[in-house]
Amino acid sequence: MDLGKIVAQRQLEGVAPDGSRFDVVIRFGAPRPDPLSGNGDWECPHQIVGLGDDSVGAAFGVDSLQALLLSVYAVRIKLAESDITVNWLGMPELGLTVAPLVS
Repeated sequence: MDLGKIVAQRQLEGVAPDGSRFDVVIRFGAPRPDPLSGNGDWECPHQIVGLGDDSVGAAFGVDSLQALLLSVYAVRIKLAESDITVNWLGMPELGLTVAPLVS
């Protein structure tokens, strides 16, 4: 799968079990119609570079926003399942969860 036009990117810091540090980059391609869908579904490609498998994955949704949100969620899951500690701006929260307080 092709990542296509990158619409968002974030550089993270990976920390290996031995304490060595390295760059991890997450990228999101622009959501696009899923060419295999007969229902008008969408796909949003994503990539994690720096953890060993730089392949492009995708998440799918009924519209472009759902595909994008599920792609961000898929990256969060992949990072959590890796054996590497990852942080952003020196914090373990990667800023990939948005839960604003709405009043």
